[in-house]
Amino acid sequence: MFRATQPARPAVHALKLAIALAWIPFWIYWLASATRAKESRPGRRWTPVGALSALAVILIVRVFRTGGLAVHSSVLGGIGAALFASGLALAIWARVHLGRNWGMPMTERLEPELITSGPYACIRHPIYTGLLLAMFGTALVTNLTGLIVAACLSGVFVYAARVEERNLTAAFPSAYPAYQARTKMLIPFIL
Repeated sequence: MFRATQPARPAVHALKLAIALAWIPFWIYWLASATRAKESRPGRRWTPVGALSALAVILIVRVFRTGGLAVHSSVLGGIGAALFASGLALAIWARVHLGRNWGMPMTERLEPELITSGPYACIRHPIYTGLLLAMFGTALVTNLTGLIVAACLSGVFVYAARVEERNLTAAFPSAYPAYQARTKMLIPFIL
């Protein structure tokens, strides 16, 4: 008699708990590091992206609390955990590499610098890529309903990236288009 799914359940539960707990220090770091960013240009403080991101967080919390489409597969959990870990690592690497140049989506810095090294050498928006990978990974570990949230957030991030690219093209009229020509927006070699 084949019972591969029975021993995996405690491991899947532990993985779900680990990922849920891993988001906490990530967001604490993220918010704490925002205090060291350069000053933004006056203008928008709360954007549609901010509102939609807040909605996504609320939906993610709901995903953790509901039982519909819950994941019980250790294989799917393992794939999700790998996506989650690599996504958070990419987002943190990109955030650290940006240093004080980081800002909320679609904000403009008073003294902008064009960063094209580190993770930005291959992807123009590696923070968005990393967060999306982490969200898709979380959904694969916890609840497949989270894939809907991650897909919606993908649209929000693409919109924010396009707005940021217009701003960067205006700030760096010759350097940014050249950078765009040699890198992809979110997925290396593809998009």
